[in-house]
Amino acid sequence: MIRVFVSGCYDIIHAGHVQFFREARALGDHLTVSFASSEVLWFHKQRRSSLPDEHKRALMASLRMVDDVVIGRGLDEGIDFREEFLRIRPHILAVTEDDKYEVLKRALCAEVGARYVVLGKTPPDFKPISTSEIVRTIRAPQEAPLRVDFAGGWLDVPAYARAGAYVVNCAISPTVSLRSWPYERNAGLGGSGAWALLNGHDGIKAELDLGVGWQDPAVIRETGLCVWRSGLRPELEIKIAGRFLRGCMALYWTGAPHDTPSMVADSRDYGAIATAGMSARDAVWRESLDGLAEAVRQSYAVQLAEGMAPLSGNASSTSPQAGVLPLAWKYCGGGFGGYALYLCKDQADRDRLCGLPGFRPIEPFVGSGSA
Repeated sequence: MIRVFVSGCYDIIHAGHVQFFREARALGDHLTVSFASSEVLWFHKQRRSSLPDEHKRALMASLRMVDDVVIGRGLDEGIDFREEFLRIRPHILAVTEDDKYEVLKRALCAEVGARYVVLGKTPPDFKPISTSEIVRTIRAPQEAPLRVDFAGGWLDVPAYARAGAYVVNCAISPTVSLRSWPYERNAGLGGSGAWALLNGHDGIKAELDLGVGWQDPAVIRETGLCVWRSGLRPELEIKIAGRFLRGCMALYWTGAPHDTPSMVADSRDYGAIATAGMSARDAVWRESLDGLAEAVRQSYAVQLAEGMAPLSGNASSTSPQAGVLPLAWKYCGGGFGGYALYLCKDQADRDRLCGLPGFRPIEPFVGSGSA
């Protein structure tokens, strides 16, 4: 009888593991699977096991291609199964092509005269998935906020970061989910960051890979009204609930989609953007609606200087007739389409504004457990 041995963490069993076990079993007549004990998993990866060891053993033992299951309890990284391996003395130790402990495992095979067999990559029976991906999916929230930015936009793009400058933004509700998205798409509200979070991905890495900034996924993950230091990566200076903004924010849909990556290299006044960011940062510290409105006006002036169309045909021109005079407004995100943010002095004004076509109310969003 040819005995085959495989080992791994196998913390969350998935179809890729089953396929590997089946291919390893085909090398002989008997397959032993060894998995790292809870203690070993914590010792080497600082991660709790997904299941108690005996439950995990019972699960793997129920697989038809597995003949025996043992638990690796040794603390030597990569060969926690050494004691069981020397006891069983298998004929073959099967590993995958990406095994990181080849030297140690070949030496162990030499002690019992076992063959070290690398199983090449074969077409997967299912779309490949890793344990890390499964964990990220489990941890992914069911809903996420989008975001509005008040000032400092573009200073989160690493190429344009400035020491001593700030990016100020706020997570908003209504929230979105994989099944419900109550906003226009490509709207300048950080939708790609929310989508990444809902799917268990690292939104910050994804945005930086696109050549844009990190502010969208950073505030969507953090929630709240946030002040960030400009830099290569998110660095939070302060987060508050933004209660002074409740009943004061509205969005206006411009009717045109928004595309941030295509605008990154455009010419703009980064000094003026930094000035607006500083004004917004000071307003957040003082919880001043008027101060934040001034920062929004400064940001809008930069947008107009870049060539964006004035926000006409909406509240900026029709509000006198409607009895509504917003404090300030600007395009969200990079502008040139998407949503525009409007700040009102109180909820009564905001409600009247949202009675006009194209406007909708939004509120600051702070996730559970946040301040």
